[in-house]
Amino acid sequence: MPTWPTLTGAVLAGALLAPLSVAAPAAADAPPAFHINDPRITESSGLQASHRHADVYWTHNDQDTAPNIYAIDGTTGDTLATVTLAGVEGRDLEAISLGPEGDLYIGDIGDNYDGGWSEVWIYRIPEPETLADATVTPTVYTATYDDGPRDAEALMVHPETGRVYIASKKEDGGGALYAGPAQLTEAGVNAFQRVADIDVWVTDGAFSPDGTRLMLRGYFTAQMYRWTPDGTPEPIDRRVIPGGPMQGESVTFTPDGRTLMFGGEDENSEVEPVELAGELLPESARESSPPEEESDSDSDSDAAGGRDEEDDEGISTGTASTLIVGVLIILGVRYLSVSGKKKG
Repeated sequence: MPTWPTLTGAVLAGALLAPLSVAAPAAADAPPAFHINDPRITESSGLQASHRHADVYWTHNDQDTAPNIYAIDGTTGDTLATVTLAGVEGRDLEAISLGPEGDLYIGDIGDNYDGGWSEVWIYRIPEPETLADATVTPTVYTATYDDGPRDAEALMVHPETGRVYIASKKEDGGGALYAGPAQLTEAGVNAFQRVADIDVWVTDGAFSPDGTRLMLRGYFTAQMYRWTPDGTPEPIDRRVIPGGPMQGESVTFTPDGRTLMFGGEDENSEVEPVELAGELLPESARESSPPEEESDSDSDSDAAGGRDEEDDEGISTGTASTLIVGVLIILGVRYLSVSGKKKG
């Protein structure tokens, strides 16, 4: 196997995705980027900004030896609390979302066997009032899909209606959005109904705090949707994405709805802010924006991942060109590495 030169995944991802990066200057009060530095968190898979504790984010491992969620300081990256879910297996935790009543919903919905598990689970706990290590017993909901088992990594709770949604990951390159019952029940199985096709390889998702926007992200791309009154997503833009990390895994809105925080899955993974502008802003954030800021945002859509000319597949030509360049970079680096090894 060829030996690669000393290039980090973040640097390589930056080379691949640089034209997709958001280049808007950071506002004075913009949240900072940070690294999750807890050595126990090796595969941060879900991310949720706390609405109770300022500058705190909840996360969890992809597959853990114990079903734990962690409260992370959004300035230092330190772990402030570890909450262990009692009485559950935690087979494949993939997502975490905050409901309108202030409860955290944790999706044990991963399925690395391409739909090999007939049932998945959703765990619900109140967001802790104080940040301290604790063990809690969650409410457990059993879930299925109306069209059969799916591999999924995104679970979102609508902040107004409280309805739970799951976005599947794998289905011929795309996926689908599923809506749970109006109210989940502990007594039986909760059947999730397919409501929309999703043309993204979804690794996480989040509703804006006002419920007017839905963000679904994949490894290299992300799609913003306008949430319609009938409860379906309407695509707005598919280029909101940070320059790294290489394996993009999680996303959450900040409590004010003006910034997306994108996270990766690797050990010591970075969480990176992307400020929103123009139509990407949730309605409440647009209404609260100064007129001059809103005007600038609408006229300079590139500052927040504005539209690019799209091909018939719905992927921007800029995105396609970037990915081609990225592949050439990878092949070039691999060739140089192999050549150097042979000469040595």
